[in-house]
Amino acid sequence: MLLTSSNKFKKLLVIGDRVLIRPSRPDEKTSSGLYLPPGVQEKEKVQQGKIIKTGPGYAIPMPIEDEPWKSDDEGVKYVPLQAKEGDLAIFLVSGATEMIYEGEKYFIVPQGAILLLEREEDL
Repeated sequence: MLLTSSNKFKKLLVIGDRVLIRPSRPDEKTSSGLYLPPGVQEKEKVQQGKIIKTGPGYAIPMPIEDEPWKSDDEGVKYVPLQAKEGDLAIFLVSGATEMIYEGEKYFIVPQGAILLLEREEDL
């Protein structure tokens, strides 16, 4: 399979409550005017970027029941994340894991480390 910009993330599975974020350049500003000033990014306490992929969410523990009449097709259930693909996220760098994929830098961030989301659609 030839990797292109549209399918290069298909082989990546984000686990649990984590999201994959492509960091923004320090001078990049959103269409609504949101950006982090250079002083904040220089201290590297917070960072901003676009969410590329999200995990399924928080797994809900299933009760252990051994009832013969129940079907075994009940899979794992998840509480979905607030973060969605395409959102702009401002997150704590201390909670993130940096990685390089296909020569580009990304962060794997748990939803708990995300401080703010900006979504293009009206809420």
